[in-house]
Amino acid sequence: MPPRPLEIGPAGRAAAQAIERTCVARGYSQRQLAARVTALGRPMTFTALSRIERTVRRCDIDDLVAIAAALGSSPNALLAAASSRPESLRVGGI
Repeated sequence: MPPRPLEIGPAGRAAAQAIERTCVARGYSQRQLAARVTALGRPMTFTALSRIERTVRRCDIDDLVAIAAALGSSPNALLAAASSRPESLRVGGI
């Protein structure tokens, strides 16, 4: 039986949206941003970036730090969308 993929939670979805919004605001294409991330030492294809933005692929902490640096932002800024809406982080009504 193949392993079950890990679900992307609300913070991951919010970070993906923030990455996409910031990328558009800076005028970068996915190819340009992926090249910037790669130049910073974190190899990334535009396909991987697209999958992160579409929440098909998880964005691990190393990806988040590199993407934030490439965008001239901070990981905190990319996560702020989720943390500013604590109700969106509730899991199972907890």
